[in-house]
Amino acid sequence: MKKKTNKIELLAPAGNITKMRTAFLFGADAVYAGIPDFSLRVRINDFSLDTIAEGTEYAHSLGKKMYITVNIFAHNEHVDRLPEYIKKLKKIDKLYGNSY
Repeated sequence: MKKKTNKIELLAPAGNITKMRTAFLFGADAVYAGIPDFSLRVRINDFSLDTIAEGTEYAHSLGKKMYITVNIFAHNEHVDRLPEYIKKLKKIDKLYGNSY
């Protein structure tokens, strides 16, 4: 029988690429980020879909993870754009996913 081990994951916020790299440098196992259109932390969030792709590639090159958040008070304008956003995130995942 295989013994199940519980590993704690250190998860840190990443408001931009520099903060993401710093989090990994100081031992984070994973970071979370989002783009301003879908983030309550819009004032301190400097990610775009392009930098999410860059960050995902970097994280996975280190054997780390990058989680993408959608945390907003949704209005119709957000709900209408959400499927396209998720579709673009899935493309990024296909390019860089499952490499950690």
